[in-house]
Amino acid sequence: MDTLNGIISGISSFLWGLPMIIMLLGTHIFLTIRLRFPQRKIFTAIKLSVMRDKGSSGDVSQFGALATALAATIGTGNIIGVATAVSLGGPGAVLWCWLTGVFGIATKYAEGLLAIKYRVRTKEGKMIGGPMYALESGLGWKWMAVLFAVFTAIASFGIGNTVQANAIATIAHSSYSIDPWISGIVICGLTAAVILGGVKSIARVCGMLVPFMALFYVFGCIYILCVNHTYLIPAFKVIVHDAFSPAAAGGGLVGSTVMMAARYGIARGLFSNESGLGSAPIVAAAAKTKNPVRQALVSSSGTFWDTVVICALTGLVIVSSILAYPDIDFKDGARLTHAAFSKIPYIGSPLLSFGLLTFAFSTILGWSYYGEKAVEYLKGKRWTYPYRLFYIIAVFIGSIANLQIVWNLADCMNALMAIPNLLSLLLLNGVIVHETRKYLWRDRLDRDMD
Repeated sequence: MDTLNGIISGISSFLWGLPMIIMLLGTHIFLTIRLRFPQRKIFTAIKLSVMRDKGSSGDVSQFGALATALAATIGTGNIIGVATAVSLGGPGAVLWCWLTGVFGIATKYAEGLLAIKYRVRTKEGKMIGGPMYALESGLGWKWMAVLFAVFTAIASFGIGNTVQANAIATIAHSSYSIDPWISGIVICGLTAAVILGGVKSIARVCGMLVPFMALFYVFGCIYILCVNHTYLIPAFKVIVHDAFSPAAAGGGLVGSTVMMAARYGIARGLFSNESGLGSAPIVAAAAKTKNPVRQALVSSSGTFWDTVVICALTGLVIVSSILAYPDIDFKDGARLTHAAFSKIPYIGSPLLSFGLLTFAFSTILGWSYYGEKAVEYLKGKRWTYPYRLFYIIAVFIGSIANLQIVWNLADCMNALMAIPNLLSLLLLNGVIVHETRKYLWRDRLDRDMD
């Protein structure tokens, strides 16, 4: 098993190496320029996300689709992942993570647009779409669409299920001495209660859970930054300095090269917001929207909230805490996170526990839909309920098992999802530009789809 884990770990490191980072970040920058900086429309996107397109085709509201995508995206990577980037790449990694989110808005916009453009209506009258449909209908690459669906289905049991359940069980045990099998049963019950109701149930629960957990975490981070206010400006300076300087500035911080800061910051940012991964478009296809561009804008706001806001706040909390408390061990991401938050009396540790627990559970809900639609694409509607049953069982297994090999396998599947999705975005960029010109550049956002 150790040998197999080592092999999978090596493959994961290769897949998430420099070529993948260049491909993802390159796509972000290319689409940003090609689409005339759609980041400029972020406030329009936020406004659209809370509006209802009455009479439009779809299964859930635009906000419901966004909340479900955010549920899957906002996870432990927003907290521990950022700390890991800082511990490995230095404080400058926070700036690179943030910049990745800014440019990733364009990619998430493009994914959402193609999801609506190529979605189809099932015999039951439901809307279904995602990169597999863009690959098949837009490029005629049925074989590549099948591969994407296979990778997505496998990934849903990894990064979207077992590793999240394991994180919840571990936190519950370490913080409240709850046995993992008890946590597993509770998580199974909660998961079953939500996902057995389908996308409307998932979207409804995520629509209530995501704003609450995100706001609670954001306000908690702001409180911590107020406590650390003396070190807030120095933290900004250290982050910017370290992002472009050969070594970190500031007392006690680990030195890092610009390449290390960029590598780990970009990698964590990409992994956190999932722009380019191809997951979020699957639920975006179910949204009720007048035209592809409206949902594209709504989808793009997900990256803004996930990385530009939440990851940035986490990074500032981590770096300001390192400056405020020089005794913090910053050589391990998980320990760094715990140490940084626990230094704040009363609210620090509960905030961390609440954030990790709710973020992990929401990820389980969001990814259940991604995997289900991938399986439906491969095997048809009749496999929906068997998939949900296996997914619920996997939650319990994840709660009590050692999952190092699953972590590495999940990383591999995510990388393999990204490759065909990025190809579809690059090769169909003409379609994306055409739709953007029709509805956005000509100021026709209220126009119904032709």
